[in-house]
Amino acid sequence: MQLSASVFALPDTKAVKAAPHLTAADDEHFARVAAAIRDQIARLTARLDAARRAPAGQGQKALDRDQNIRRLTAEIRALERYSVDACLGRMTPAHGDPVYIGRFGLTEADGTRLLIDWRAPAAEPFFAATHAHPQGLLARRRYRWSRGRITDYWDEAFTDDIPADVVLDDDSALLASLGRTRTGRMNDVLTTIQADQDAAIRADARGALVVDGGPGTGKTVVALHRAAYLLYADPQLSAGRGGVLVVGPHEPYLAYVEDVLPSLGEEGVLTATLREMLPEGPAALPETDAEASRLKSTAELVLAVERAASFYESPPDEVLTVETPIADLVLTPDDFADAFDSAESGIPHNEARAQVWQTLLDILFVRLTRAAGEEDAPARAAADRLFAQNRALTGAFDRAWPLLDPVELVASLWANPGFLQRCAPRLTAAEVAALQRDDPRAWTVDDLPLLDAARARVGDPGVEQRARERERALAAQQEEMENVIDHLIEADDSELKLMTMLRGADVRESLIDDAELPQTDADVLAGPFAHVVVDEAQELTDAQWAMLLRRCPSRSFTIVGDRAQARHGFTESWADRLARAGLRSIRTATLSVNYRTPEEVMDAAAPVIRAELPDANVPTSIRRSGMPVRRGALAELDAELDAWLAAHEEGVACVIGTPEFVAELSPRDRVSALTPVLAKGLEFDLVVLVDPDSFGRGIEGAVDRYVSMTRTTSELVILT
Repeated sequence: MQLSASVFALPDTKAVKAAPHLTAADDEHFARVAAAIRDQIARLTARLDAARRAPAGQGQKALDRDQNIRRLTAEIRALERYSVDACLGRMTPAHGDPVYIGRFGLTEADGTRLLIDWRAPAAEPFFAATHAHPQGLLARRRYRWSRGRITDYWDEAFTDDIPADVVLDDDSALLASLGRTRTGRMNDVLTTIQADQDAAIRADARGALVVDGGPGTGKTVVALHRAAYLLYADPQLSAGRGGVLVVGPHEPYLAYVEDVLPSLGEEGVLTATLREMLPEGPAALPETDAEASRLKSTAELVLAVERAASFYESPPDEVLTVETPIADLVLTPDDFADAFDSAESGIPHNEARAQVWQTLLDILFVRLTRAAGEEDAPARAAADRLFAQNRALTGAFDRAWPLLDPVELVASLWANPGFLQRCAPRLTAAEVAALQRDDPRAWTVDDLPLLDAARARVGDPGVEQRARERERALAAQQEEMENVIDHLIEADDSELKLMTMLRGADVRESLIDDAELPQTDADVLAGPFAHVVVDEAQELTDAQWAMLLRRCPSRSFTIVGDRAQARHGFTESWADRLARAGLRSIRTATLSVNYRTPEEVMDAAAPVIRAELPDANVPTSIRRSGMPVRRGALAELDAELDAWLAAHEEGVACVIGTPEFVAELSPRDRVSALTPVLAKGLEFDLVVLVDPDSFGRGIEGAVDRYVSMTRTTSELVILT
């Protein structure tokens, strides 16, 4: 089957690469790919229509139906998003026909494989082959697509015996890609993933993998493509088993990378910043007191929150008499202690309260039955209602194990120095004083990990209220159902009286509609997740690591960062740092090639960071832009931007300065204005760095200058 026209649309300057003997085999293959995609969409659409027409059912059946509909919809969307441009390239093995690599796998109706999914083991040589280790390949071709047409391609030969349909180029796919203008969004770079990056992407999910590298080494590329790879390669990480969470440093980063995973066919991966994991996060302000910030970053304060909750789990030290119409029952401190010990380990305080209360009721019911005699003892439900109405019992229980509000628990630490000292005995009096504040609920960013620890330890303060609402709704449903069943039985005039079967407990339970009962919206960011990817991880404090470990019990992490870009210093090794945070089985993949930043810029940036960190891992740039770093006066800012925008119809620029300076800038199309912190992880064609000396001295100032300088893919202008 032939396409109506060739998919190759090479410019006149590439006419030699458009020769039919170089492109005909590809065109024939792409025609088959296009036909197979159309057929696959038609088959999946028919299955989706059938799934939507099928009865919804209840319980697991309804859940399975919804998951099937979502899966089919996602597969159709991925196929419709791409056509023949789903093909990334081809590899020519030493033996056999060329193999085409795609964003997804694709077969014809007869089972003939047209595209190998880029994540499949069979596709690995396409990314990993080098001239030193060709991995059985004679050649490799990478395509550049634009609106469904190939506008360029690059061949590499791994042998002196060059195949007839291979044309060598002075340029490479990688360098051509690096030279393209940016759009403000990161695209997947499947066609240009390098061997060192591919090795990190395909590493298994066990333990923690650290992807360590300086600016421009592709750490974020590896992190996102690794998330997509692991979801394909490891069934244990599927959404039904926890799924994958990607944690970014700030909101501009999430906006920058939001298209990457969907373009790789993974739309179910959650992305978030640490701020977004808590209701208080969006409104939280920076901590202005350096000492308070330092203290709140420690594991000691996380433990203080947990100890604070424990102070509200204290059995009474006196005997309690519970008066009933049958007999006075005695609860000793040991009885309360036994009840407290019955709480399941690891569940939140407010949920454990129900278990403790139930154990106390069990103890009392046994004693009430013994006092009344088994024949005269009240029914269990009646006895429980009797105990629940006893004010002495409920009052003692509420004092011994009260319902807690996690937010108020943390606020009490900042409002009551004596309570904080009891919960954190290692703190000095000066440190306790530094943590006190006039408004204990004026939350800062550094409070968020402690609020998270409180929520994990305490749980939801509304759990009992919702349980009561659910019980009332269930009782109402059951009463209505009983009335309906009575009516049906009364009206049943059949000989076999089949309606009497409705009296069966199993039948009655099956008639309960869970959808009509009060529901609680799940906190999807609370986890647990099967795997967590953390970008810019060098900035995380001990308290923030505790937030993430709480969400990933498997301790399966991809950790991406650069110790030289840590604003508050990073003197430990990754292994020591992560072991202190609570991770084990730590491996490191080091990236040392800078694919983004031109050599001219790195020559200027390297001394900036090495002045503070002589052993900083500054990566080696692989290209020059031909444009030296330019310096000028701050008054030239508007002229610089005007000239650049006039000369470049495409691309994006960024002005990086202090928060005060950035806040006063007027918005411009294709020009961002960011602080060094918010620019981290991003890239721009032009960076204008404003008064870098104002970023401060020491490690923090040096890192801010180094990060800002290395955001550019082309030009750097420094204005003072």
